[in-house]
Amino acid sequence: MLSTLQQFDATLTRALNGSHNLYADTLALLFTKTQVWLPVALVLAFILIRRRQYWAVLGVALCVFFSDQIASTLFKPLVARYRPTQSPEWMYLMDTVNGYRGGLYGFFSSHAANTASVAVFVSLFARRRLCYAVLTTWVLLNCWTRVYLGVHYVGDLLCGLLCGVLVGWSVNLALRRWVSSYRASLPFSDFESHLLTLSFLFTTLFVSLFSFVYAA
Repeated sequence: MLSTLQQFDATLTRALNGSHNLYADTLALLFTKTQVWLPVALVLAFILIRRRQYWAVLGVALCVFFSDQIASTLFKPLVARYRPTQSPEWMYLMDTVNGYRGGLYGFFSSHAANTASVAVFVSLFARRRLCYAVLTTWVLLNCWTRVYLGVHYVGDLLCGLLCGVLVGWSVNLALRRWVSSYRASLPFSDFESHLLTLSFLFTTLFVSLFSFVYAA
């Protein structure tokens, strides 16, 4: 049963990996970089600090710390499942971009866990549908880059998402239970939710245009 699931996971990953399209290659390689999303992170920090919600800033940091440690420090060396681009069985069948193959082990995805934990935490704090939509799109976009680049199986991403959801929900629950100022916080205003959305749209548009020019 397990071998059948693993084979299905690998086959699905292979189907979603790469496209031999320079524009898509550039998009995936840029969107997967953490530093590309710095404008969104700065806008989120501005919103939280402007609200004097320093506990929320700490909450975001805790989400990233716990999800990353669980994925990278605990599960990856413990499970020791090769990334598709590192697996002796699949590495020469995978499309890579600029030779990027990632680390040796990939179960489960730190990108998926980190983005999902932050997205869930911020969504529960913001309590605005627009923020839910933007953050969900951000998470899915990051997941797409990982399977496109061949550095994660689809199963790695699904397990990473599950971990991230649990971490983000747990950190939010702990702060709501123990910190009165966090518990009493109001939902994001229209200005705040639109500002976060614009930062995301600006970043994706800039990367898309840059990739188009680079691929032309």
